[in-house]
Amino acid sequence: MDNLEKQLICPICLEMFTKPVVILPCQHNLCRKCASDVFQASNPYLPTRSGSLTSGGRFRCPSCRHEVVLDRHGVYGLQRNLLVENIIDMFKQESNSSKPAPERKEETPMCDVHEDEKINIYCVTHGVPTCSMCKVFGAHKDCEVAPLSSIYQTKKTELSDGIAMMVGNNDRMQGIISQLEEACRAIEENSRRQKTLVCEKFDKLYSILEEKKREMSQKVTDEQEEKVNYIRGLTRKYGDHLEESCKILEMGIQTMEEPEMALFLQNTKPLLKKIEEASSAAHLDKVERGYESMDRYKVNFKKEGKALRSIDFIQGEGTEIMKEKGPRLFLEVLFQLPLPNLLPPSR
Repeated sequence: MDNLEKQLICPICLEMFTKPVVILPCQHNLCRKCASDVFQASNPYLPTRSGSLTSGGRFRCPSCRHEVVLDRHGVYGLQRNLLVENIIDMFKQESNSSKPAPERKEETPMCDVHEDEKINIYCVTHGVPTCSMCKVFGAHKDCEVAPLSSIYQTKKTELSDGIAMMVGNNDRMQGIISQLEEACRAIEENSRRQKTLVCEKFDKLYSILEEKKREMSQKVTDEQEEKVNYIRGLTRKYGDHLEESCKILEMGIQTMEEPEMALFLQNTKPLLKKIEEASSAAHLDKVERGYESMDRYKVNFKKEGKALRSIDFIQGEGTEIMKEKGPRLFLEVLFQLPLPNLLPPSR
């Protein structure tokens, strides 16, 4: 019977279930009044009718924390557990017939000062239970007292209300924790997305720089090839002229060895003309001074370097809110900021 009685205790009022008993979707039971108290504590702003909530809403089971969703009838829409009510009736009948009443009297606490006196009154002034002797002769003789039964009901109601309020507060606290965890997940996901976008912007900037580097390097290479080809062509011309001069020189030496005067004089005139032509290089091109210099392809990236070092996120609405109104409001608009443009302005 004791074990059965434990199973018939309401988790809110800590007393045996008071009819009507309602059954929650999670199969746990509550007194309808206790269910209404828990519901009202969890939904303090819902409209009431005659002191009872009747509109739809939700609260959590105090035993397993399962969320109970109510329809428009509120707690009156919950199904009554007639089986539990019948068991309560049978238990009370069995208890009254088989369990002797005096056993519970032994549980009445005794006064610490007057050991033979039972605690049977409540000192309202000090807020403690005491005995009649303490009121007449003891420390509470000048205090205001009241019967235990009246204070018992008042304190039990206060405790029940406090438990219901704690259940509602715990539900709200759990909701806040869930929202904060969701905010953490959103921050991590948004951070990953923004990092990806930042990397894409920098990759685009790298590609622009690489393309510009190839373009400028090609200009230097084109002029290099043009000048080298010109110098090599000029080298071939001077080489051909030198080869021709060597042949004429050899012919001159051979003519100098001619012993026959008539034949010598006959060959001298055309040979002298060739020597004169070969000695002149005026018809050959000359390389201008400084022709080999490539200094005109100088670069100065001071401005561009300064612009690159100044790359940062766009200072938008969220930054001002962070400075002026703190991080709480800043978080509300953080994910509405525009995507930062990481490229410097075109010049």
